Amino acid sequence: MSNPKSRPEAWLAALALSAICLISLGNVLVRYTTNASFAFTEEFSVFLLVVLTFAGAAVAARRHEHIRIIMLEEHLPHALKRPLYLLQWLLSMLLLGLIVWYGGLLTYEEYQWESLSPGLGYPTWIYLIWLPLLSLAIMFRLTQSLVERWKQSKALERGDP
Repeated sequence: MSNPKSRPEAWLAALALSAICLISLGNVLVRYTTNASFAFTEEFSVFLLVVLTFAGAAVAARRHEHIRIIMLEEHLPHALKRPLYLLQWLLSMLLLGLIVWYGGLLTYEEYQWESLSPGLGYPTWIYLIWLPLLSLAIMFRLTQSLVERWKQSKALERGDP
């Protein structure tokens, strides 16, 4: 079951994955039975895959399951763990901040230019807006994770259970 601390993102990821499966299955069935295919499947599947990836990354961030150098964390003395946690957080914030900034700029430019997707002709900003929004969600979850890990590390230093 999903951790209540990241339930909205977990539901969004599950919904995106379910939609990808249904769209793909529907397309395969229609292709084999009618020798034609749905035009929208690739465009929606790519969009939903991005949503799935970023929503899943937010869940992983909250649960401390992102890829990191765990061996280094485990062998460091407790006094050095908190600076490492802070460094990991700062670098993640830098990267995600760049994604929010440039993703937001790209979304705004696509909105201003009234760009349309090549497959279905929908406004591209509808697809792009999820990139900065879900990056903000990851940043929020990483910050929650940092606070939790910081408190746990402090408790271990004091010898609390």
